[in-house]
Amino acid sequence: MGRITHFVHQSLDGCIEGPRGEFDWPVMGPELSAYSRALTEGADMFLYGRVVWEMMSGYWPRAEEISTDEHDLAFAPLWRRTPKVVVSSTLTEADWNTRVIGRDVVRELTALKDGGAHLVLFGGSALAGFLTEHGLIDEYQVFVHPVVLGGGKPAFRAPQPRLGLTLVETRTFDSQVVLLRHRPAARPS
Repeated sequence: MGRITHFVHQSLDGCIEGPRGEFDWPVMGPELSAYSRALTEGADMFLYGRVVWEMMSGYWPRAEEISTDEHDLAFAPLWRRTPKVVVSSTLTEADWNTRVIGRDVVRELTALKDGGAHLVLFGGSALAGFLTEHGLIDEYQVFVHPVVLGGGKPAFRAPQPRLGLTLVETRTFDSQVVLLRHRPAARPS
């Protein structure tokens, strides 16, 4: 059986982007970079909502032209070769080895999981909330960065139904970023 892992960077005040949409605050030190690379190398597919997809596809295909950051240079070739899935009601096609799912999202993603695929969902509060509501996320890996943004987009959209979680790991990277790794708690029968 496959799984969906939600991989998200958030501020201490629970936002995934700042008040003006900024995402220039994550602290990607060498330990966190190595961890995220191992997580993504172990994935069969990357999963995105349209908004995060547009951000990622606007950067990673040409990251080497823009950045000299070691993390970026190591991740860019992995991003280009890994199959990707975008959930969108507006896109019909996408480049870079990408499949677009616009209808029957729950059925399509369940079929991928049933087929044994490990998908890593990158950020995105709308898709994360939708998948949470439908019980499709198997693990939440939330990386809390040492910044208070004072507003912005919350990690989970509201209203969100209550979901009990079990903490399976905490870890500190580069003496700055804290991983909170959770799985959905067992639900009573």
